[in-house]
Amino acid sequence: MAPRLCSISAAARRLLGGPGPRAGDVAAAAAARFYSKDNEGSWFRSLFVHKVDPRKDAHSTLLSKKETSNLYKIQFHNVKPEYLDAYNSLTEAVLPKLHLDEDYPCSLVGNWNTWYGEQDQAVHLWRFSGGYPALMDCMNKLKNNKEYLEFRKERSQMLLSRRNQLLLEFSFWNEPQPRAGPNIYELRTYKLKPGTMIEWGNNWARAIKYRQENQEAVGGFFSQIGELYVVHHLWAYKDLQSREETRNAAWRKRGWDENVYYTGEHLLWEGQPGPWRSSGRSPR
Repeated sequence: MAPRLCSISAAARRLLGGPGPRAGDVAAAAAARFYSKDNEGSWFRSLFVHKVDPRKDAHSTLLSKKETSNLYKIQFHNVKPEYLDAYNSLTEAVLPKLHLDEDYPCSLVGNWNTWYGEQDQAVHLWRFSGGYPALMDCMNKLKNNKEYLEFRKERSQMLLSRRNQLLLEFSFWNEPQPRAGPNIYELRTYKLKPGTMIEWGNNWARAIKYRQENQEAVGGFFSQIGELYVVHHLWAYKDLQSREETRNAAWRKRGWDENVYYTGEHLLWEGQPGPWRSSGRSPR
């Protein structure tokens, strides 16, 4: 699937405090060519990096944050082209109300439209504070929310298809937070070989430090329900030029190429849905 870059809308900017992005990653594909000259010592250094033992517990327990019980839901809505503007207006009028209503233990992290990649697509990311009980609490309450039921009915006329996933966040990634904008967002999606999630996490726990300098790392998630063995990395950039410069800078840092090379061994495919532009609420 082709990469997605997305942008965010005015509603997203208002709610998150700021103004108002599956084919493979070329950089990852080129990892072998740019393999670090210091790779001879990499095996020795790796002996001193804390690793998760995959035999001790479930992957979700080993890899997710212990200090929080957040559950995330990501929704992909393919909209009829002629209805995209109306869809965005409708969601901006209804979804922020759920975010602001303290009776619903959920928050709307972001609304986006795909800019490059799969066209006429809307993406929504929700956080449920309290895990599965919070999710079920919201679902039960929405069954009796007349405005939301009318919203779903009207929305259904605008959609071609939709899918979702329930996600947990990696312990070593940032939690999505409001940021100054406007920005474009890139969601890079990876389908892992079954049984390699722990190794992926161990590699990225080291690699993430190379991508923090420009605060481009928004969030990292892995699927729990829906399509399994899927990882999503969400990045933010000021614009496309900033994206290119930031990614090139990472490749000049010793050690980044090694981590990309080794994580590539665990992939079935890599996708980049993006860039995105905001269609409402977002981390900016």
